Amino acid sequence: MNIEEYISSGILESYILGLASPEEAGILECVMKNSAEVRTAFEEAQKTLEDLATAQAVTPPNDLETKIWAKIQQEQIVEQTKPIIPEEPDHKIGEITQEIYPNKAINWQKYAIAASVLFLVSIAGNFFWINDISNNKKEIAQLQTEKKSQDLALQASQEKLAILSNPNILTVPLKGVEKYPDSKAIVYWDKDSKNVYLNAENLPKAPEGMQYQLWALVDGKPVSAGMYSKEKDTKEILANIPKAQAFAITLEKQGGSTVPTMENMFVIGNI
Repeated sequence: MNIEEYISSGILESYILGLASPEEAGILECVMKNSAEVRTAFEEAQKTLEDLATAQAVTPPNDLETKIWAKIQQEQIVEQTKPIIPEEPDHKIGEITQEIYPNKAINWQKYAIAASVLFLVSIAGNFFWINDISNNKKEIAQLQTEKKSQDLALQASQEKLAILSNPNILTVPLKGVEKYPDSKAIVYWDKDSKNVYLNAENLPKAPEGMQYQLWALVDGKPVSAGMYSKEKDTKEILANIPKAQAFAITLEKQGGSTVPTMENMFVIGNI
């Protein structure tokens, strides 16, 4: 495990929150002595958690101080109501004092320990809360991306439907030639505007550096009817062809050719 992986493993946060095992803590302390990068990352993590605890600090109830003092006074009253111990020699007074005062110190230590535990629990809770928020933001971003993709797909479908529902559209199916019998495509030719659209989703994916080109057979001669791309499929005009007897598609170099490469013809269809 390299330094970056060690830092991102969560050991720094576990150590700060008191959750690391003695072995993990010992290893981290040793690493920090020998790695300035880990020591800097530790200080940054410590400051982040301290800032988080400060930002998320909850103001205690107004009557909390009153309740604490009432509890202390109650304990003092209990101490005062204990049976009076007969007087002992002076050397015993010191022993009694040593027995009583340490008990009071222990009571205060309990309060301090409890407050420290609550503080660490609060930091840990806020740490995991921030992780949850980060995960939620990622999920929301993913959902927004998916919705955007769905909206674009729906828009493309609506554009295709608008073309296909036009009563002036003539559908010309193109079937695969002997060399490519499974290939299919459809030309949509607007009889009024003479615009040509192409659906070539059933053609194999063009190799790198190659592109499908549509041809119209006009008076027995092939005329380029535009270059096909997935973005143009059905919804964009490839060319304007006033008249044609047939359509065919060949695979050409990127950007197209002035004449069709007959050995690379995939589909053809008569009007």
